[in-house]
Formats: sequence, structure tokens, C-alpha cells
Amino acid sequence: MKTKLLIIGCCFAVASGAELELGKTTMEIYGHAMLDMGFQAGQNDPNWYDVVRPAKLPVYQDQYGADGNWFMGVRQSRLGFKTTTPLGDEEIKTIFEFELFGTGVDEGQTTFRLRHAYGEYKHFGAGQYWSVFMDPDVFPNSLEYWGPSGMIFYRNIQFRYMPVKGENNNVAISLEKPGASGDPGYESASFPNTTGRFPAPDLAAHYRHSQGWGHIQLAGILRYFEIEDTGGGNLDDEFVGWGLNLSGNYKIGNDTVRLQLVYGEGVGNYLNDGAPDIGATGPGSAETLPLLGIVAFYDHSWSDKLTSSVGYSMYNVDNSSAQTPSAFKTGHYALANVLHHPTPNLTYGLELQYGKRQNKGDGQMFDFDDDATTPDVLIESFDDIRIQFSVKFAFGATLGGDS
Repeated sequence: MKTKLLIIGCCFAVASGAELELGKTTMEIYGHAMLDMGFQAGQNDPNWYDVVRPAKLPVYQDQYGADGNWFMGVRQSRLGFKTTTPLGDEEIKTIFEFELFGTGVDEGQTTFRLRHAYGEYKHFGAGQYWSVFMDPDVFPNSLEYWGPSGMIFYRNIQFRYMPVKGENNNVAISLEKPGASGDPGYESASFPNTTGRFPAPDLAAHYRHSQGWGHIQLAGILRYFEIEDTGGGNLDDEFVGWGLNLSGNYKIGNDTVRLQLVYGEGVGNYLNDGAPDIGATGPGSAETLPLLGIVAFYDHSWSDKLTSSVGYSMYNVDNSSAQTPSAFKTGHYALANVLHHPTPNLTYGLELQYGKRQNKGDGQMFDFDDDATTPDVLIESFDDIRIQFSVKFAFGATLGGDS
């Protein structure tokens, strides 16, 4: 039985006293169970055993044990819910989506993690969703979970306004949850009683133009944050971060070229592989870190059941003067695969993956592992090669709605 809902509020631009007819909700339940397994020729942080993240590769020889490891996991498995509820001539849409890839306090674990919790009505959206600064369509058709290291990839809490929602042109503006990370470098002893302060949200916007040949998107972000000394010292500073992200897809028959170029300062935490937003320049001083990220992938369809993806991604951080030689400088990421899709609900295939970490310096002696009798030698770079086999069983069902 249909009910009536009275919406009053300028945010939704509904005139006071207008009654809107609320229709029946349609819910889509979807997801997949997925197995990843393979062999890693090198080594990486064991909490990230089943993905390629250049930032998690070693900075000195045998930091994570011996090379050569077999890995298996189901952390890509996913469960999601989408709802659509007619309201007058418009619709209220929501998405709740979870997966099993633990991060943060659950780093390395197989545990439920929230991906999306977002709702949208007319020109407004709110919740946790893809950042307006990113283009999710740049992600290739790959098996590796984490994705291109130089891609802007961030699901952020936000309030979004979409003044233009057309078939060919879209404009979105968002206020997003602020945050930042820093590398104190040599001066870590000078940063014992500091805290970050975020007096304003991040401001992001993008314009997207779509045609039959694909789409092009230009996005920008502006952010402001501070460091405060809570221990009576003199370290108080403020920073302005900014970034520009040009991305798009170009379709060639049934194939797709996926491209992205991003440049900015103080926006490292929006990168897929993550990077510090600020770096130390001396005792009690720091600066925003410039970065460059690129993505270039080609998705090819051999037939309606056989596909491949091949491509490369890179990001480079312009290190500050007081960051240590072990600080991350450049990450390289590449892959090539062959995937078979016998039915829409089943995908399996093989993928060759490559990751490389380059540090700010090399060859210097450090006691990374607190064993003073055997100091460690910083390595300039570390290469990792993997072969991965994955199987994905997808599912979905639609409930409710008018029939």
C-alpha cells in the first residue's frame, strides 16, 4: 500500500506544503565470493600479502623474511545492497556495501569492512562514497585487488551537490572529510607532542563529459589543515593542499583505454597506494609534498567470454629535504591477464603482476630492526613479480518494487 511523505526543506528544493507520493522500494542484493591465490617471487609486508602495493615493499634486504611466498585469500569477497524508492517524479537511491579486506586496526585480517554507505535524492547525496576527486571508471578489468598505485582512489565521507546531472554532462561539488598524514623524517624527536587540526572540509569538484566514444573528466580538490604543538613547543604551521586530476575512457569497438594524469601538493592520502601529505624540512618545520600519478590500461575483448587487460601505473613523490633516505619516492605497478567468463556469474583467470618501490636514497647503513650488531643496508629499489589465479562467483537478486 502506498503512503504519502511530506518533504519540507530547501536542501531538496521541495516547496513547503507539497505532498509527494512514495512508491514501493526495490532492493537489489548483490556480491561475490572470490578466491585469490598465487606465488610471489619477492616479499612484502605480510599484512598486504595478497595485493600489489609498492609502498609496502622492503626498504632493506630481507625486511620481511626470505623471498618466494605462496598466498591465498578470500578478502575480495563482497556483499552489497542497493535500494530505489520512487518519490514523486524522482527517486531516493541508497547503497550499503561491504567486503572482507581489513585495513586500519584490522590490517591484514579477513573481516567485514564498509565500502559504501550513501544516499542520493535529486541533486544531493550524502554518506561514504567515491570521492568527487576520483574517477572510478579508470580502474582496469583486473584480478589484483588494490589496483593501480598512481590512481586517485578514495571512498570518503561527503556531502555532494550535483547541479548538472545529464546524459552527456555532469557536474559535482562536494565537502569531504578532511585528513592528512606526515613524515617527520630525521626530526621525529622534534615532533613528540603535535596533533593535526582540520578546521575545514576538503572541497572537491569535477566536470564529466560523456559520449558514445567514452568520457573525459577533470577534477580538482582544495584542502586546508594545520599542525599544532600540544607540548608547549613552537611547532605550529598551516598547509594548503591542492590537486588536479584529468581522466577518461576511450572505447575502440568492444575495447576500452583507461587513462589518468594527476598532479598536486599535499593530497597524497587520496592516492590508491597512499603517500604522506607533508614532509619535514628541518627542526620544527614541514612542507606539502608534490606528487605525480599516471594510469594507462587497455582492456581487450577477445570474444564475449574471453578478455584481457594490460597496463601500467606510476606515482612519484618529490621528497622533502629532511625525509630519511628510506622515505618512499616512486612506485611502479603493472599487470597483464587473461580472464574467462563462461557465464555472467563466473569469472576465472591468470594474471602476471609487477610492483617496484624506489627510495629517496640508497646504500646507507641503518639499524632498522634494532639489532645494533648487524646494521642494515638501505636498498635503492625493490622489484616484486607475482602470478595470481582467481575465481569469482557472483550473485544477485532483486526484491520488492511494483510489479
